[in-house]
Amino acid sequence: MPDKFYVIPRENHDSLVRAAYRHRGFDDEEAEAGASFSAYATIHGIRTHNALKALHLDELFGSKTGGCEPKARIDILQKRFDACQTWNANKKLGQAVAGRAMDACIEMADKHGSGTVIVDNAFHYLWGGGYVMDAASRGYYAYTNCTSTLAEVVPFMGKTPTLGTNPHSWGLPTTEAVGFPVVIDWATSVIAMGRVQQLKREGQKLPMDAAVDANGKPTTDPNAAVALLPFAAHKGYGLGLLNEILGAMTGGDLPTDRGLPTKEEGNKNTCNFFFQVIHPEAFDAGAFAHGISQAQNVKAVLKDVLKEGNEDCILPGQIEANFAKRSENNGGLLFSEKELDEFETLAEESGEEPWDRSGFPLAK
Repeated sequence: MPDKFYVIPRENHDSLVRAAYRHRGFDDEEAEAGASFSAYATIHGIRTHNALKALHLDELFGSKTGGCEPKARIDILQKRFDACQTWNANKKLGQAVAGRAMDACIEMADKHGSGTVIVDNAFHYLWGGGYVMDAASRGYYAYTNCTSTLAEVVPFMGKTPTLGTNPHSWGLPTTEAVGFPVVIDWATSVIAMGRVQQLKREGQKLPMDAAVDANGKPTTDPNAAVALLPFAAHKGYGLGLLNEILGAMTGGDLPTDRGLPTKEEGNKNTCNFFFQVIHPEAFDAGAFAHGISQAQNVKAVLKDVLKEGNEDCILPGQIEANFAKRSENNGGLLFSEKELDEFETLAEESGEEPWDRSGFPLAK
């Protein structure tokens, strides 16, 4: 992580990102979804999935190549289930689809105890942790997974990348217990390709046994990395495979075809999403130790996990919560100098005035 960040007012950021999306043909709703979700990621220190990543993905695989259709409309398919919906996103911008899907899950969970939305034919939704974090902060258990745009991960005991990074994200309503939602969010590779891009931008090395070069040999050079390895060997491989099988049941496309220009007629080249929300009352079995409440029991369990000897341990989501406090204390979004360079290029592309860096203070 860089030693210094510049503080950028939220409106400066959102205005430029909205303009960039509109310049590429997206409507106001999509531009707002792209800008607001990018800001949410940046507030929490998710620099691998900020606006720069979102627009870079769109340039490579989205509106400029036919993988994402600006102004697309979602088809909600008629099914016989009350607490599960199946959508055809018609290549709509992922952030606009995902936010709406999570809201639909919450609405069903309020009525039925749980809600599920399954999405086919979508474009990348960026940071899955953000969607479950938002739902958990509203008091719900939430989960999402997705198939990734490209096949970048080598299966366990294999040599050829045929899996996506295929992340999983869980959000738990623990704000009352510890002050923030516990969020477990990871790609099924050792690192995400966004991390490779970030470390390349910052001139840093990759961790050991995270990536391979064109010859299939492990490398720590982000410039040489062409594919990633699954985390925890067969365990990460199994979780990544789960996404592919669920995507195949939904509709999906071959993982080695996704994100690439169509080679054969009938290929879709798109991603799949899975969302689920459960209302906390659905978990309550009414028999907590000592007669305490659900909220009290959650707090007691987490306190027990972090008991004497574990005081220095952190909970998943705590780093993001701490960074969000830092963003709030500085009164804006925090970006490195190299990120500002990329925003300047984005402004030029969009016909917008570049930011005047002299007016941006350094973050504390």
